[in-house]
Amino acid sequence: MPTQNEDKDKEKISLVINGKAHSDWTSYSIDSDFLKPADGWQLMLGLPDKAFPKEVVRGAAIKLQVGGETVLSGRIDSVGRVVSRNNYSLSLTGRDDAGILVDCAAPIFSANQLTLDEVIEKIVRPLGIRNIRIQADSAPRNDKVTIEPGMRAWDALAKAAAGRGLWPWMDPDGTLVVGGPDYSAEPVATLVLKNDGKGNNVLELEDRRSINGCFSELTALAQGHARTADSKSKSTAPLPLDIWNDDGSVKLLASDSGQDQNGTTGTNDMSTKVTDPTVDYYRPQIITIGDTNNQEQVDYRAKKEMSDARLSGLDISAKVPGHRTADGVLWEPGQRVRIISEPHGFDEIFFLMGRQFTGGRQGQQTSLRFKEDEVWIPDAFPRDRKRRHRRGGKKKRKNDVAIVRV
Repeated sequence: MPTQNEDKDKEKISLVINGKAHSDWTSYSIDSDFLKPADGWQLMLGLPDKAFPKEVVRGAAIKLQVGGETVLSGRIDSVGRVVSRNNYSLSLTGRDDAGILVDCAAPIFSANQLTLDEVIEKIVRPLGIRNIRIQADSAPRNDKVTIEPGMRAWDALAKAAAGRGLWPWMDPDGTLVVGGPDYSAEPVATLVLKNDGKGNNVLELEDRRSINGCFSELTALAQGHARTADSKSKSTAPLPLDIWNDDGSVKLLASDSGQDQNGTTGTNDMSTKVTDPTVDYYRPQIITIGDTNNQEQVDYRAKKEMSDARLSGLDISAKVPGHRTADGVLWEPGQRVRIISEPHGFDEIFFLMGRQFTGGRQGQQTSLRFKEDEVWIPDAFPRDRKRRHRRGGKKKRKNDVAIVRV
C-alpha cells in the first residue's frame, strides 16, 4: 500500500531546466485550452537558503511535469525575484512553445499550390518548432497563401488551417498539431453530482447557456482569385483555341467564360448556407470569405464558422480534487467525459476544451472547461469514419450543424 509521501511524490509539480528539476512550489497554476493560442503557467517559490537558481532566466527552455509526466513544454517569459528582511521569493511565468508564434511575425511569402503541411513548415520552422503533425483525414492544397507583412505567425498558421476547417495547438511534448479531435475516443471518466451526495466526485459544477453569438443559419459568400491551376490539379488552365479575329486583332473573351486572356480562372459567385437546428427561431448571419480556391473550401470555412458559433452557446465548468481521473490519467484537453448531474438534469458526454492545474501548500485542484461534444472542428475526421468505430453504427444526429444547398 502506497504511503502518504509516495502519493505526494506522484503528484509533485516539477520545473525541469537543463535536466535539473525544481519542486516544492508555494503555489502554481498550469493552464491548457484549445481556444487559447498559447498555454500559460505561473509558479511561486520561497527560497529559505537565500540563493536564486542561476539557470532560471528569461527565455530558458523548460518542461513542466506532474509526477514525472510532462504536461507542458515551453519557455520562461518573465522572472521575478523579491528580497525582504526575512524572505527570498521567486516567481516565474511563461507559456508553451506556441508563445513564439503569438509574439513573432511570420516570414513574408506568397506561393501557389502548397499543401497545408508545406504552408505550416514555411511559417513555423524558422521560429524553431521542429515537430509537426497533421491530425486529420486529409488536408487539400491551398491554391494561394499570402502572408501580409507584420502578420503574427500564429494568425497566419490559423488562417492556413481554417481553409480546411482545422485548428493548431501544441501537445505537451512540444509537437505542433494541426487538425481536430477524434470523437470516436471513449470517455476517460464520469463526473457525478447527486442531490443525496452519494458517489459525488465533483467539488463544483456550473453550466451557462446563451443565445449570444449563435445563429439559426449562416451564409458564406466567397470569391476565387484568378489562377493558372485549380486547387486539385497542378496543370494550367487550357488556352482557348480561337483567340484571334479575322483581321489579326486579339479577340476579347467573354467575361462569364471563367477564363481571362492569360488562361487563368476565377470564380466570384461561390456561396454556402449552413444551419443550426438547435436555434429554433430566425437568427441569420452572413460572412464574406476572400480569395477562396473552390466550393469545398467555402463549405469547410462556413461549417467551421457555424460550429464555432454554436460552441459559444454552452459552457460547463467543474472543479475536482487532484489532477487525475479515477483511473490515474492526467486531465488533458481533448478528452471526452460523461457528466451526470441531478441538479442540472443531464447525463451526457461532453468535450474537455480546457483544464487548469492549481495548487501548492493548500492542496491540489483541477478546473475543467467543457463544451458540447462533436461540435468543435467537426470535419477533421468525417462522421462516417468515426461511426464505424462505434457500437451499433449510430446515424447522424438530428441537431447537427449541416450544409444546405440552395
